[in-house]
Amino acid sequence: MAALARLLERLLWPARKQERVEEAEERRSSPDGPQSLLDAPRCAQRPHGGAAASWGLSFGASAVQGWRAHMEDAHCAWLELPGLGPGWAFFAILDGHGGTRAALFGARHLPGYVLEALGPAPGEPEGVCEALRRAFLSADARLRALWPRGEPGGSTALALLVSPHFLYLAHCGDSRAVLSRAGAVAFITEDHRPLHPRERERIHDAGGTISRRRLEGSLAVSRALGDFAYKEAPGRPPELQLVSAEPEVTALARRAEDEFMLLASDGVWDAMSGSALAGLVASRLCLGLAPQLLCAQLLDTCLCKGSLDNMTCILVCFPGAPRPCEEAIRKELVLDAALGRRVAELCAFGQEPPSLNTVFRTLASEDIPDLPPGGGLHCKDPLPSWGLNGIKEENSPSPAMQTSGRKRNQWRNPRMFISLSPTSLS
Repeated sequence: MAALARLLERLLWPARKQERVEEAEERRSSPDGPQSLLDAPRCAQRPHGGAAASWGLSFGASAVQGWRAHMEDAHCAWLELPGLGPGWAFFAILDGHGGTRAALFGARHLPGYVLEALGPAPGEPEGVCEALRRAFLSADARLRALWPRGEPGGSTALALLVSPHFLYLAHCGDSRAVLSRAGAVAFITEDHRPLHPRERERIHDAGGTISRRRLEGSLAVSRALGDFAYKEAPGRPPELQLVSAEPEVTALARRAEDEFMLLASDGVWDAMSGSALAGLVASRLCLGLAPQLLCAQLLDTCLCKGSLDNMTCILVCFPGAPRPCEEAIRKELVLDAALGRRVAELCAFGQEPPSLNTVFRTLASEDIPDLPPGGGLHCKDPLPSWGLNGIKEENSPSPAMQTSGRKRNQWRNPRMFISLSPTSLS
């Protein structure tokens, strides 16, 4: 699978990988310190999706635990909203830290609070924006009433509410959404971090401090559900606490040129930019890949490119989304054939088959035309399409061994890692 290349990349470029690990740990949202890495990534995915053909909406979603010791992401997807007419839908990603409680609560109950706040006849766009704001704050108040006293933990929240006329994005934290319109990035959300001027002002006014780019030297985000230890400033409303559950809400008028919206937790953005993700998604849609399988391939690609975090993504496709293109499919087949021939050449050179490391290192150093935009070699499925089944294997150290020095066991055979992957997506 594509994730195999990530393991090899770690062995080939340890310095670059070390920088990525340090950056990931620096940005972690956990109030109780950096999380440990597993000896082997948990790669199982359960891609799922659906479509509302009558109004041209479809979606796919997937999630992967990756190298983290625990899976703390959660998500939900509603193609129809009870009490509202056709064309309304709701999607959300919750990225927990310090435990799963807040993320699971948000995934299960945030849609209900949104429906309650919207009512049967929401006014667009101002009334809907205010309803989303109230829904987030109401959900946080209820979570607080249920929260064990003194227990840490919280969750970022990112929600997309689709109406026949608008796209509403409500978010707090560092999960992001990107809108592709007419083949270009038309909008992307902005992270809520303590050093952002607006966030910093609220934190200082509430009597808080910022150290090492973190709130009180601990929390890397400045808006979230939960994190109630940071919501105790006396005499201040919930939206003016050190950490606020008030979402930033954006209403985007829908256009015929709207193609898709990608929602993803921060582990995805650690590996790829918004423009790279949009380019990769568009290219895979042109191949006819179903949204749910595209999400799974995207997460495999981000593992391959070095993300160490939990990852969740939801792809929402609109009527203007790219459709299968014969020319794009032809080019992909030509690319796979060319890669297969090049691998055959490498295998024929020398007295014994080259290692997987050697194959990937060689291919990565070459100028290969028509690789997928954004993903490149990382999102290709090497074993079946390149004929790698007979390639010699070799061990690679686990990232925990390479980065922390805490473990000295060797990483298992790479082929064993392939068997953990959920499906072949090429």
